[in-house]
Amino acid sequence: MNALRTLIIATLGFVTLPAFALSEGGEAQLQQLQTRWAEINYQTPEKQREDACAKLVSQADAALASEPKAPELLIWRGIILSTQAGAKGGLGALGLVKEAKASLEQALAIDPQALAGSAYTSLGSLYYQVPGWPIGFGDDKEAEKMLKQALAINPDGIDPNYFYGDFLQRQKRYEESRAALEKALAAEDRPGRELADQGRRAEATALLQQVTGKLQ
Repeated sequence: MNALRTLIIATLGFVTLPAFALSEGGEAQLQQLQTRWAEINYQTPEKQREDACAKLVSQADAALASEPKAPELLIWRGIILSTQAGAKGGLGALGLVKEAKASLEQALAIDPQALAGSAYTSLGSLYYQVPGWPIGFGDDKEAEKMLKQALAINPDGIDPNYFYGDFLQRQKRYEESRAALEKALAAEDRPGRELADQGRRAEATALLQQVTGKLQ
């Protein structure tokens, strides 16, 4: 279950024009969710993250009450729930990751392209970090399928490349992992996502060092 403690699901906040555009108010709420998530994930002490995420889930729910079919908001609800699960850890986190999975799948059913395929990245991350049957729904084959779909939509993105690199290193496919992580580090900055980009690059750099060590 230790994998759940390191769940850091996709931050994935690419600002692109979705098939179903958010209202102006929805866009503002989405940006608030993204910004607060980055603060919680990269700046908040670990012991405080679970409660902070729970409050942010409530904020996402409030936003969805106004726009219940907005895939962008559904994606971010799933991301926040996943991060809350990582902070909680243990068997008690399984309910949260199942709820996150449902939210992400709902977003995919509405618009798979939303936020540059971020739902695929987040689902792929869940599939390789959550335990498999009979405890959870983890499935490495499904994880790779989802992550490759994310990369087909957003081949140069920092998040899909980072999570695919992480997945590959767990599979001991170190050469492929190194290539994915190097691509993640070469990704362009995302306007308004400075803290998230800084945190993700730090994670990618640390993981790349580990992978490089395995190849020596």
